[in-house]
Amino acid sequence: MENNMEIETLVKKMIFSEGSEAAEKIRKEAAKKNIWFDSTQKLYEAFAKEEISGFTVPAINIRTLTFDTARLLFRLMKEKEVGACIFELARSETKYTDQSMPEYAITILAAAVAENYKGPIFVQGDHFQIKVEKFFNEEKKTNEIEELKNLLRHSIESGVYNIDIDASTLVKIEEPTLDKQQYYNYASTAEFTKLIRNLEPRGLTVSIGGEIGEIGGKNSTPEELQAFMGGYQKLLPAGTKGLIKISVQTGAAHGGIILPDGSRAVLKLDLDVLEKLSDEARKHEMGGAVQHGASTLPEKYFDMFPQKKCIEVHLATAFQDIVYESLPKLFKEKMYHWCRENCSGERKPDQTDEQFFMGTRKKALGPFKKELWNLPQETKSRILENLEAKFNLLFEKLGVCRTAELMEKLYKKG
Repeated sequence: MENNMEIETLVKKMIFSEGSEAAEKIRKEAAKKNIWFDSTQKLYEAFAKEEISGFTVPAINIRTLTFDTARLLFRLMKEKEVGACIFELARSETKYTDQSMPEYAITILAAAVAENYKGPIFVQGDHFQIKVEKFFNEEKKTNEIEELKNLLRHSIESGVYNIDIDASTLVKIEEPTLDKQQYYNYASTAEFTKLIRNLEPRGLTVSIGGEIGEIGGKNSTPEELQAFMGGYQKLLPAGTKGLIKISVQTGAAHGGIILPDGSRAVLKLDLDVLEKLSDEARKHEMGGAVQHGASTLPEKYFDMFPQKKCIEVHLATAFQDIVYESLPKLFKEKMYHWCRENCSGERKPDQTDEQFFMGTRKKALGPFKKELWNLPQETKSRILENLEAKFNLLFEKLGVCRTAELMEKLYKKG
């Protein structure tokens, strides 16, 4: 490939017109440059054995300007010698951002090519979630399960070798015992684990995460994890590799809690929960506990995640906020008008305009995907400059700078 303009043109064709042909060209170029999709399994197994410690892996959801943002991340990763970083997208995000998992994976791969990155890249399916209202409806359950199975197949075929199964929506907190509360969660997680193990490429172990506490709900306990893992492990065939990490609730909420003026409430996290559950997770040969809904938290928490043995932290909404704050006023108003026209059914009676737009504006990212891609370079540069400051802070506080050498030892190609 002659230059970055050529790879950018290929990505644009892949997304907006040619699809598979352009994607294959990007894959071939990545292979030439010694860039490949991989799984965090080896890394997290080293955490599980306590061979390594001291950092928390950032899992970054890129909802818009994916190619530009991923390029920025790869550039910073090279500068700061960051080896441990995940690029992820949730099942729900694939829909409202209009990015399929195959498209997302190839876009990340192309960004690595453009920045002359070398080595493994980790793309993750986040919150591959079962919708509770469909699961417990006999007419809708089959289609819901098939849709998730198809998502898993297409993702793994595309190089998404890190999957977070989220059946925490199925926890029945009203049941009298922890086993009964967690039953549908662990049983569904076990079924999807078996499917993933059948789909994964020979010689590679997909990194699988589970979840015991729905984000935004009550805080998780070691006893809940024990009940979940006890049931889960009984349902796995002998010799089948299980989960390598577990997502827990510590007091966070996805996107934070939006106040009437559009600002976010300061949430109080119980980070001792992370430490206790990471310790418990390692008794079950997992790397540790995972924190969700973290990007809008106060900065002081990010230093503490590695101290509390948090293995991975999921980050999304703050980056979306930076994009919106950096957009030209008229363009932002156009997107907000779309929200008013298309999301009014989600508005609660007591919501202010600020609360409504902060809660729904993520859904405008898909409809405005092409216009965002075609923003003037001046606007993109402003967005990326603001994102860079945030990424730099996160890399430093999470302790992943200077992890490249460690990753090279763990992930020797061939």
